[in-house]
Amino acid sequence: MDKIKRFIDIAVPVQTCNLRCPYCYIAQEDKFLAALPYFMYDAKTMGKALSKERLGGVCHFNLCGGGETLLPPQMTDVLYELLAQGHYLAVVTNGTVTKRFEEICDFPKEFRKRLLFKFSFPYTELRRLNKFDAFWDNVHRMKNAGCSFSVELTPNDETIPYIDDIKKMCIEQVGALCHITVARKETDPDLPILTSLSREDYIKTWGSFDSELFRFKMSTFNVKRKEFCYAGYWTATLNLGTGILRQCYCGKYIQNIFKDLDKPIKWEAIGTHCTEPHCHNSHVWLTLGDIPALDTPTYSCMRNRVCDDGSEWLQPDMKKFLSGKLQDNNTVFTEKEEKAVNRKMAVEGAVNTVALGSFRWIRQHTPKKLRVKITNKLKKY
Repeated sequence: MDKIKRFIDIAVPVQTCNLRCPYCYIAQEDKFLAALPYFMYDAKTMGKALSKERLGGVCHFNLCGGGETLLPPQMTDVLYELLAQGHYLAVVTNGTVTKRFEEICDFPKEFRKRLLFKFSFPYTELRRLNKFDAFWDNVHRMKNAGCSFSVELTPNDETIPYIDDIKKMCIEQVGALCHITVARKETDPDLPILTSLSREDYIKTWGSFDSELFRFKMSTFNVKRKEFCYAGYWTATLNLGTGILRQCYCGKYIQNIFKDLDKPIKWEAIGTHCTEPHCHNSHVWLTLGDIPALDTPTYSCMRNRVCDDGSEWLQPDMKKFLSGKLQDNNTVFTEKEEKAVNRKMAVEGAVNTVALGSFRWIRQHTPKKLRVKITNKLKKY
């Protein structure tokens, strides 16, 4: 049985979408772009850069765009090349790009069983555009192709009047209620819940879906993490357009892993130096075990549902893989090693703070030619 070696959250640099959901983070900041993204590297290069040999074993990748993940035509080849390396993939999608799903159905069966589609259920937009049939047809298409799937609703105040209809539709279409996530307000640095409801009313309203995903996220939302975290060592974030790998959303730059395929990756844990206000995607980072000190449910619990006919949303191989923890296939640091990581991160944080202040002073007080020379030297540190 495959065991998870690493988790990498892959950002697909698409800010184009065929929907306009009110809770969307791109919509909140009015960042929608009309053009499809440019990828600096081709799919084969991406696959080689993310080989099992280079990453140390079989990994789980989550691919998500700012807009609709599957709009870029290159995504079919990208998914194929990553699956060809033997990894397990999850793809976040609004479920409406039928052409892409049809292309993926032609993948080998062995590939499809390692593929999970996280169908974000954009109820209000599907209702406005009369696209329910297209959405559900694609959910069934991927289920019938042997892929795992999960249907997830991002709760927002505008959707509350339709809760009964949403529940009925999900039961009829996929034999279980959809999962519920938690929307965040991206324009606020504290990343609070995106709602006008009180926390108590929010939990009462959306807790009626009996979603393990929602329960866990609410138990960790707005809770600052101070424990030792292995982000950057067991997990990372990757920009698919540039190849830039970082420790986490707030973590430091590691390297461009697409640029030199022979160069080993310099994994480095973030330790207790997370600067995020809270782990807003705790349902994956924490359930996979980035903080071993925390006792959490498995990630498979966040995605799976048992249907009224006894079938499950996750296929057997995917369920087993996502039921593992990162520490099962990795070495946990000693207390001495943790202290060394924290010291290094503290020193680098201080240097970066000084350097940032220096860059600002230089921009304000030096001529352009001299400014270029000085800043180039500072970048080495």
